[in-house]
Amino acid sequence: MINLETKYLGLDLKNPIIVSSSGLTNSVEKIKKIEEMGAGAVVLKSLFEEQISYEAGSLLHEEENYPEASDYIDNYIRNASVDKYIDLISDAKKAVKIPVIASINCVSDTDWTDFAKRIEQAGADALELNIYIVAINKNMTSADYEQIYYNIVESVSKKISIPIAVKLSYHFTNFVHLIDRLSVNGASGVVIFNRFYQPDIDIDKLQVTSSDVFSTPSDIRHSLRWVAIVSDKVRKIDISASTGVHDGEAAIKMLLSGATTVQVCSVLYEKGVEHIKTILTDIEAWMNKKGYLEIADFRGKMSARKLPNPARYQRAQFMKYFSSHE
Repeated sequence: MINLETKYLGLDLKNPIIVSSSGLTNSVEKIKKIEEMGAGAVVLKSLFEEQISYEAGSLLHEEENYPEASDYIDNYIRNASVDKYIDLISDAKKAVKIPVIASINCVSDTDWTDFAKRIEQAGADALELNIYIVAINKNMTSADYEQIYYNIVESVSKKISIPIAVKLSYHFTNFVHLIDRLSVNGASGVVIFNRFYQPDIDIDKLQVTSSDVFSTPSDIRHSLRWVAIVSDKVRKIDISASTGVHDGEAAIKMLLSGATTVQVCSVLYEKGVEHIKTILTDIEAWMNKKGYLEIADFRGKMSARKLPNPARYQRAQFMKYFSSHE
């Protein structure tokens, strides 16, 4: 009998497939459907730090000088207020049995962090901090920017007892060191990697636009490499693999590389949340074929730690590959 149960952030999941933070998870009705399709957990659509700060009054003065920012923030408040988010957590917990993970998109460790306690009190099983800071200050070093991440995690972890995961981009010089420090500062898990807004230019209208926000199957390559490396180097933190997971094969690859769980999103927009069932069926079929009864039987089997030549996950292998193609 195949058993897909696993643990993530200390939570019991019936399987390692998590639907990541998105418009797919912004209502109780959608979350109930996701549970029905078999997902192991769900991450709610992110609440933005700006929304929390606005309702706390800390942005009131700033918006007077920036009417564009005022319109931007007002729009967020109308569509997803802080109180509505708390209600979403509470109502979702009453409606489903799978873990409900809240999400905050944040860029600082200011007063908004007090709000994390309300998330815990509403019943969230964990909190995912979606942190992405564009490094544009020429007077700040990379270490200065990384310190912001540490400060956010440390500040939030002092206010709540539920586990914290940090969703990261790959724009760091020493990714392994960063994750190790996040673990020390209170993170129980990391999500590798985040997809975020990327600008494009419409050359006819001469306007800055948004590029495609959805991932493709080929996007798995970068996250696969770093899941395999981080799972080897930082043993005391859970890894949720994200970006490029579009089918059961990709999910299996992430688990083989050392991921604790796998997050899916883009493919569900394309094929519907019913595709969760297909992913789970494919994992079970592969496990049955290989003779694995539990996820733990093969998790990390292809991580950097388990390979006789871990350089296959490093740049040297990249150079070797292209030198053979003339």
